[in-house]
Amino acid sequence: MSDRDNQPMRIIVTGGAGFIGSNLILHIHELHEEMEVLNIDKLTYASDVGYLEPLKHSRRYHFKKMDLVERSAVRKIVQNFRPHGVFHLAAESHVDNSIKGPEPFVQSNVIGTFNLLEECRQLWFDEREPFGEHRFLHVSTDEVYGTLGETGSFKETTAYAPNSPYSATKAGSDMLVRSYHHTYGMNTVITNCSNNYGRHQHDEKLIPTVIRKALAHEPIPVYGKGENVRDWLHVEDHCRALVAVFNKGRAGEPYNIGGDNEWQNLELVQQICDILNREKGDGPDGDYKNLISFVTDRPGHDYRYSVDASKLKTELGWSPTQNFDALLTQTVNWYMEKYKA
Repeated sequence: MSDRDNQPMRIIVTGGAGFIGSNLILHIHELHEEMEVLNIDKLTYASDVGYLEPLKHSRRYHFKKMDLVERSAVRKIVQNFRPHGVFHLAAESHVDNSIKGPEPFVQSNVIGTFNLLEECRQLWFDEREPFGEHRFLHVSTDEVYGTLGETGSFKETTAYAPNSPYSATKAGSDMLVRSYHHTYGMNTVITNCSNNYGRHQHDEKLIPTVIRKALAHEPIPVYGKGENVRDWLHVEDHCRALVAVFNKGRAGEPYNIGGDNEWQNLELVQQICDILNREKGDGPDGDYKNLISFVTDRPGHDYRYSVDASKLKTELGWSPTQNFDALLTQTVNWYMEKYKA
């Protein structure tokens, strides 16, 4: 995509102070000088604007604290900034929290998405040239597809079957974005990614939890027997994929983003403990794995996710980084520094 005025392409990134959003903004700022970014984030417990401190003096980066549920505020900022495109990442995303209290997930993930979609539609639509190059990229999750058995992978054609309030609200937002393309001709694309890992992830997520608990010599909680399987994708690979889809993806199309990297939860926890044994070396009785503690499984816990990203690879030439051990070690070291181990 290109800006016909040869001026910086104005991009809104929602949820840009969160895990994936902050990495995406840093990635765009470093590698895409043609883009000027406005970060919209309501700064929940899972956000940290400190991750973007290196950009505080940049003329290509701006920040606005705002809740997308506030329709009038969304209208004002869209009309004032007049974006050429949107990367919509803002969402409530923790499954356990959605089970305890689903209403914030409905508000943020469904209503927030609608407000942003509708305000962008009203800004971009011109009967003489409907939507043109203006693009709305909606970032979703593989959890909308439900669960898998021992074999098979999620494809873009897999029927949605969400099993938690979190995944149900993400599925609902996906359907809204899809409808805006098919009803109004809006230039939208949807991405559904597998589990991410890397710097900036909130403490509540699996990998930071394992590292934090291990370093404190506290029990490392593992749901059930630890047999649930996830496909792990490094956040930098995800960022590269998002920019590729934004720039070259076909309008109205969904794209799955996966890491080709499946691990049982217990296997992943054990590998993190092995890295800590190697990098830190003071686990209880010489091994951090001694801290692993099995806890009651979460309700409706999906057994396995596996993402087929062949469409993205074939159409856009993207592929994930393969050196998982090196990237996981890099991630563990980042959290060791964060927790001042």
